[in-house]
Amino acid sequence: MPNAVPLPSCPCGSGNSLDDCCGRYHAGLPAPSAETLMRSRYSAYALGLIDYLLATTLPVQQTALDRDAINAWSTQSTWLGLEVESAELLGGQPEHAFVTFNARWHDANGEHAHRERSAFVQHDGRWYFIDPTVPPKAGRNDPCPCGSGQKFKKCCAPFLN
Repeated sequence: MPNAVPLPSCPCGSGNSLDDCCGRYHAGLPAPSAETLMRSRYSAYALGLIDYLLATTLPVQQTALDRDAINAWSTQSTWLGLEVESAELLGGQPEHAFVTFNARWHDANGEHAHRERSAFVQHDGRWYFIDPTVPPKAGRNDPCPCGSGQKFKKCCAPFLN
């Protein structure tokens, strides 16, 4: 009987194989929580899955993302690990959440660590990252760009500060 080849472990640090963890979401299954989406996004950076990173950002922000910069950071870094500190489900309609994490990587300038409290929104059964570096083109009283039908000031605006 041939020896089984071990499956690669997931970069998110769960201890599971990539196929049994973030790989499912990279293949198109919606992430069931904001924390799961955040973990799968870290894994996507580690694996160079730029299309996934773009697709899991709030749709109204996707065209403003710098694909080349994301690709360069992803592929020119060695991803060293992820630690999730907390995940806060805030509820509401649509649901919002915060995930606080530390990501570590190494690049040509040395080893780095980044701590972030990221905001997420769920719309049409999918969680999306709300990128704070890409301001949505919506006034406070405009409809929210997440598609909830609510005013921006009552929906996603508080999560961009």
